[in-house]
Amino acid sequence: MTTPIGSEAVDQELIDAAGEVARARSHGDNHTVASAARARDGRIITGMNAYHFTGGPCAELVVIGAAAAQGAYELDTIVAVGDRGRGVVPPCGRCRQALFDYFPGIRVIVADEGGKARSVPVSELLPVTYVWADHQVEEE
Repeated sequence: MTTPIGSEAVDQELIDAAGEVARARSHGDNHTVASAARARDGRIITGMNAYHFTGGPCAELVVIGAAAAQGAYELDTIVAVGDRGRGVVPPCGRCRQALFDYFPGIRVIVADEGGKARSVPVSELLPVTYVWADHQVEEE
């Protein structure tokens, strides 16, 4: 399931699952990135982006919804893989914030400049972050 990369372990099964979805389900410009996440219970949940000129959800956001639909409310690790052999792609800023808000302890698999995969805490991808929960008004 995991392969040591430096001092971190990368969930290769997640990369492979997202890669398979990207290869099998990419369709034109509307569906170009797949994502896979490992739930705390070990399940793998996958999803595909739904591009639309109004924005549309990224693959990582689709996975969050798919996981909830399957009763998986705790995700440990997530990765996104691009179509046409682009490999591991980093989450956009909106996804980084959403992942942090939903799962502050989640690890994200990213690739360095050489294409080598590594697993990092989402907080490392979003330094000096806005913490949504800190700004909610408590009901009296």
